[in-house]
Amino acid sequence: MAQVNLTNHFLIAMPNMVDPYFARTLTFICEHNEQGALGVVVNRPIEMTLGALFERLSLPLASQILVKEPVYFGGPVQTDRGFVLHQPPGKWQSTLSVRDNVGLTTSKDILEAVGQGGGPDRMLVTLGYSGWAAGQLENEIKQNAWLTVEAKDAIIFDTPSEERLPAAMKLLGIDFAKLSEEAGHA
Repeated sequence: MAQVNLTNHFLIAMPNMVDPYFARTLTFICEHNEQGALGVVVNRPIEMTLGALFERLSLPLASQILVKEPVYFGGPVQTDRGFVLHQPPGKWQSTLSVRDNVGLTTSKDILEAVGQGGGPDRMLVTLGYSGWAAGQLENEIKQNAWLTVEAKDAIIFDTPSEERLPAAMKLLGIDFAKLSEEAGHA
């Protein structure tokens, strides 16, 4: 069976998802290959703002607009580490290029640039990421834990966090509120 590549796709947690880390989440897959998958949850803001994060890192933050922007729970792996999902990818010290116009950066230089009024045009900052070992994500999909759909940048960067999951469901033509918890098997 050919390897499915879900890079640049959303994972939509099914209503029967019992894992508290992923219940009612929308996860953006940044990399998926034979070694596994890596992504960040894009619809779960935490109680920390960018202003508080920059203060904790002793970095200035020139933009008063960004001060109040939320930081997100990106997943249960390395929750003490920041991950910046952004457009355009730019030239940062440690960036995974998701595709031509989206990158995921873990190096501090991107935050330093943002603090000084530079940096990417659009971004979402998470603490932690979501990771799957080889074959694990494929198994979870077979077990009806996730739906997948190609990601749209506007949902990540332009849609309020509470509307991202329903917006991704609409890409599939499904109303999340009407989705059943039961899997159908013929």
